[in-house]
Amino acid sequence: MASSKLDDIDRKILAELQADGRMTNVELARRVGISAPPCLRRVRVLEEAGYIRGFHAELDPGSLGFEVQVFAMVRLQNQSERDLAAFEQAVRGWPLVRECHMLNGEIDFILKCVAPDLRSFQHFLTESLTTAPNVASVKTSLVIRCAKDLPGIPFPAGMLGSGEA
Repeated sequence: MASSKLDDIDRKILAELQADGRMTNVELARRVGISAPPCLRRVRVLEEAGYIRGFHAELDPGSLGFEVQVFAMVRLQNQSERDLAAFEQAVRGWPLVRECHMLNGEIDFILKCVAPDLRSFQHFLTESLTTAPNVASVKTSLVIRCAKDLPGIPFPAGMLGSGEA
């Protein structure tokens, strides 16, 4: 199902679930203007097509003892597909790394990391990240505060048909 094949109801379903993934199917159906059985079928089709990758709770890292957030900019020595894949595989094994994005330009990867404290992050940095095979350099930036952190994608009013966003 290509995004161009999504109709207004599919887009409304996605927008509503993105805003509140805990609502019941009955509530979702009411919000998008269809009955519950076809709504559930549409949600399943959207899941099977890969538009919905899963449902999860959004946790507060600070409340759970993860006070430090750092972005690490990683440059590799070699950028062959094999080397890139090997680095990505290593990243998957590092629990403190919550996001990993390959970039173009001077930096090969940016990692979003969380840690309980600076000492824990420093240990990860010196014992895992900078010593990983093929890592040429790492530059880090400590997050002071977050001004915006929205999950998902924007649903502009024009995409939803009824002006809802």
